[in-house]
Amino acid sequence: MEQNQAASLDQMTFRQEMAELDRIVSVLESNTLELEDSLASYERGVTLLADLKSRLSDAQQKVDVLMGQLDAPADDATTDTTLS
Repeated sequence: MEQNQAASLDQMTFRQEMAELDRIVSVLESNTLELEDSLASYERGVTLLADLKSRLSDAQQKVDVLMGQLDAPADDATTDTTLS
């Protein structure tokens, strides 16, 4: 197994994982691997895809929280309640 395939997911950036997944897809599509190597690559790809989806979901939740903070209604202390 290649060194970058053996890299732990928690040591890789999102971009590195995407690049590795892209490489795996290209190799699998080329149909040049032996069956055992194809299965190992496919398994690594599934693992990468699951981690990438999880990272995207976490990022989306953070964005939603931040957007919620921007859209939060003002409380009575900061709202101008005087009639003009």
